[in-house]
Amino acid sequence: MDSSISTFPLTPSEPLLSFVIPVTLDIKEDDGKGGFTHVPREKKCFKLRQNLKKEVIITIHHRDRPLPIERCFGLLISPGRDVPDRHMHLLDMVSMKQSSDAKSYQLKSYWHPTQQEFEILNTETPQGYVYMTVAVDLVIAGIQEPVRFIIETRVRIYQQNERFWYFSKKPIRETFYLELEQTQIGGMIESDIQYRVQSLESETQRVKKRSLPSSPANSAKMAQTPDSLCSFAEDETDDDEPLQSGSGTVGKDCAETVLVSWGELLTKWRQDLNTRPKQLVPLVRKGIPEALRGEVWQLLCGCHDNKDMLEHYRRLIVKESSFEAVIQRDISRTFTANDYFKEKEGQGQDGLYKISKAYSIHDQDIGYVQGLSFLGAVLLLHMPEEQAFTVLVKIMYDYGLQSLFNNDFAELHRKFYQLERFFMDVMPDLYSHFMNLGIETHMYASQWFLTLFTSKFPLHTAFHIMDVFLCEGMQVIFNFSLALLKSGRKDMLSMDFEGILKYFRVSLPKKFRTVESAQELVQSAMSMKVTSRKLRKFEKEYEVIMAEREDPVERLENENRHLMQENMRLDRENDELAHELITCRLSLQKEIDEERDLTNSLEVEVKGLKQQLEDLAEEKKHHEQETIQIKEMYRRETEKSEGESSRNNAIIVDYKEICTQLSERLEKQQTSHKQTMEHIRNKVQGCDNCSGVFTSDGNIAASEPALKPEDIDPRLAAASLQMRELELDLAHTKLQLVESQCHVQEVEHQLNAAVNELQEMQASKNSWLQKTFTSFKEATTLKKE
Repeated sequence: MDSSISTFPLTPSEPLLSFVIPVTLDIKEDDGKGGFTHVPREKKCFKLRQNLKKEVIITIHHRDRPLPIERCFGLLISPGRDVPDRHMHLLDMVSMKQSSDAKSYQLKSYWHPTQQEFEILNTETPQGYVYMTVAVDLVIAGIQEPVRFIIETRVRIYQQNERFWYFSKKPIRETFYLELEQTQIGGMIESDIQYRVQSLESETQRVKKRSLPSSPANSAKMAQTPDSLCSFAEDETDDDEPLQSGSGTVGKDCAETVLVSWGELLTKWRQDLNTRPKQLVPLVRKGIPEALRGEVWQLLCGCHDNKDMLEHYRRLIVKESSFEAVIQRDISRTFTANDYFKEKEGQGQDGLYKISKAYSIHDQDIGYVQGLSFLGAVLLLHMPEEQAFTVLVKIMYDYGLQSLFNNDFAELHRKFYQLERFFMDVMPDLYSHFMNLGIETHMYASQWFLTLFTSKFPLHTAFHIMDVFLCEGMQVIFNFSLALLKSGRKDMLSMDFEGILKYFRVSLPKKFRTVESAQELVQSAMSMKVTSRKLRKFEKEYEVIMAEREDPVERLENENRHLMQENMRLDRENDELAHELITCRLSLQKEIDEERDLTNSLEVEVKGLKQQLEDLAEEKKHHEQETIQIKEMYRRETEKSEGESSRNNAIIVDYKEICTQLSERLEKQQTSHKQTMEHIRNKVQGCDNCSGVFTSDGNIAASEPALKPEDIDPRLAAASLQMRELELDLAHTKLQLVESQCHVQEVEHQLNAAVNELQEMQASKNSWLQKTFTSFKEATTLKKE
């Protein structure tokens, strides 16, 4: 892979070159969607999943001067560390490209872990981790042989379907220090200058070199040629420096079975928040999943929905506190190893300042005390500052931590005596050793009680102890204290005074840098027999001892001082209550005035509604009367219309009967007329003189002269006249029948119109009675016409 680069910016007078080269390593896995996603990482340990194609990305950065890289000769991977060159396996090169600002090169290769040579890196890791070595050979201008940069990292292999809830996306970073020595100059131009690698070592190697004893073998090992360069082992070092507060990281990934168990428990718990589920204690002792800690801690404290305290916190943070300078000084020394609290005036330090300041105002008895910031920092890593303040108040008051700071730490000294008595019973040999050396309990246990192990121990251990503390209460501090003493018993039996104190400060917290060691600590602590009965017994012993040691006058003075302090506290509470009472009274009076105004307006509104209701009732009564009148009128008109309709129907029936009779009579007369005409025709045809009157088809001949009246048969004339009268009568009857039918239809139409108008009048509030009467009058007038 070629890249456009420049040669060394040197002159022949510059025979030695030094480069500081930051190199980052990142790994991505196939996401099944045609792309790659970042591999989870925790504590410089990549979490890989089996059988998934991976993308290895190495980025070479420049600092003061650019490194003229011509191309990448190859990217290699092998399981293990201190791997010989012949055991490294070349990957398929994908790309090498230079950034737009020419300050870095990025190299990309595909890695198929299913190949046989990578079997170790594709087999599930039951516990712990394995090492993996990644190397890149770079061809640098002016150097004949490729230069190999080696990064060793830890990996842990999981099943292919493993899910991770939280992880860091930051790549692993290693800084290399490269020194090149000029060997020859073939001409007077820069491109003829040749160099060779004088030394190449990483930051990790330098740290190891400083921590190991100086010897020729070690020195030779730290300056090998590029072809045989091997990294030192990355075992955890145990130097004389104590762990910084807030050291270590806590991963949020968790086994699916554990999440299912917690999901079922939380579902059941949310149904009845006042009753803890039976399986809660064993699950908490195994450790609360990091993703759920914030919610579970609030549920354990009983402050998951404390809106009053949240509002109280918002009021406190705007007030001034006399401890602000002390708080500012302490928060810069709290959790110095944690990125969230490193930045000055950053989000972490700002939230911690607000919580500490609010508590110093809230707790008038002790205000702010050193060590309070560690508790606040632990809570801030799991929840917003408002909820963190609420849980802190619960821990201080409900769990009894606040009492340890009161009355010149009298309660704390009582706890020390109780721990010392348990210590003497459980580990008498170590106790005797401590007594012989003059090591007292307060020399090592003060931070354990006052900060709940959060100031010195790694975060995952402090969080796990906090899990059990919030679940089971103050008593577990004795359990964990005894377990810590037991874990260092063998070591401390052979130490002197200074060695034991250093052991508590430095070595003991470092023993619990892994999750497994923290689990063992919890198991050991829970196996300690710390009972309430023994605690009460040791408390009584302490009171007797203190009473014997104390002078009666001093005791009375102390009691008097305590009573005066209690009296002052009660006076403060009384003043606060009086102020609160006045405030409440003013607030109540204001509310009463508002309620009175509201009552007056409601009374006016009710009065108006009553009047409106009376008007509506009167209108309803009036409408009911109108409805009764209209119904009666409708009934009469309906009866009248029905009577007229009945009469019309009877007339129609009579007309039909008359028409039928007339039709029958007409038919009979026509039949008789035909018979008479036939008889006359026969007689006329029988007469010789009159036979020409009729044609052969029986009609009167037109050519014949008109008959004189005296010649016409009277009976024939009478029949013709009667027939014309009957025809006129029939036509008149039919005309009357048609008129009657039209009249009936008109009456029915008027009736329907009256009904429709009546229905419309019932649905309206207007005065429509007059319209109805007018409609009926018009209908009656039309009917008469």
